[in-house]
Amino acid sequence: MSEPRYDVLGIGNAIVDVIARADEDFLVAHGMNKGGMALIDEDRAEAIYRAMGSGVEISGGSAANTIVGCASFGARAAFVGKVKNDELGNIFARDIRAAKVAFETPAAKDGPSTARSYILVTPDGERTMNTYLGAAQNLYADDIDPRLIADAAITYLEGYLWDPSHAKEAFKKAAKAAHDAKRMVALTLSDAFCVDRYRDEFIQLVRSKTVDLLFANEAELHSLYQTSDFDGAIAALQKDCRLAVVTRSEKGCVVVSPNGIEAIPAFPVARVVDTTGAGDLFAAGFLFGLARNKDHHVCARLAALAAAEVIQHIGARPESSLQALAAQHGLI
Repeated sequence: MSEPRYDVLGIGNAIVDVIARADEDFLVAHGMNKGGMALIDEDRAEAIYRAMGSGVEISGGSAANTIVGCASFGARAAFVGKVKNDELGNIFARDIRAAKVAFETPAAKDGPSTARSYILVTPDGERTMNTYLGAAQNLYADDIDPRLIADAAITYLEGYLWDPSHAKEAFKKAAKAAHDAKRMVALTLSDAFCVDRYRDEFIQLVRSKTVDLLFANEAELHSLYQTSDFDGAIAALQKDCRLAVVTRSEKGCVVVSPNGIEAIPAFPVARVVDTTGAGDLFAAGFLFGLARNKDHHVCARLAALAAAEVIQHIGARPESSLQALAAQHGLI
């Protein structure tokens, strides 16, 4: 097997985040489920934009955030996702390339505008997302180049891809291309409401070994196995999955494999400012560690470090060099 050109390649929804602060009353008044992600149409997108306070525009998207995090660690990284050739699409492409991530997916010339997510951050740092998928949902199987997938040690996919049917086919094509090339496939479940929508399909992806590594938080894990018993859900996950990592916020994470279950603590933080991207950056650290052949404990420490960095400022992408932070803590 030839040496891969990329350590990690991500496939996901290419989104520009519009982040603003809001109180709980705003969420209730606009029928939003705190901490969740709702898919919205363009009319609702415009209504939310008019009602919310002034926001900051930052390129986002779950898998894209993860891949930018990988690059910040020093990984060779690439991303596949669909934007339109419009102002927000140009912002997304500029930002991800500036982060030293290869991004060559052709922009759509017509059709819906570039995806955007209106993210309301409450005083406790929790984020509630309202996402208009726009051009992102027009990622087709034809946008997946098997040769590019074969050139990545790990292909990382986001659960949100399961919403648009065309993107689902792109997901399956990418996973097959990765395994044909004897590479690893990783999946993040993305959101508990996303798991509610596609529970049986996600479980089948894991049990069929279409996915080699699964990322989930506690809410997603409970939704996947429809139980409030954490230990029982972990036991079920251990039977189903080759490797999984379950994040538990300030409690740290649990790494689950057929060889055992290990709990790793979170990194301490001075103050939680915005939890947007915490799971995305956690995945970045773990994936980077795997690509560098670190053991699972070190991978989880790298993951916790990246998550701690991103929740201490507004926005879902690192503001400090994760490579430098990892070096400071003796992790690389």
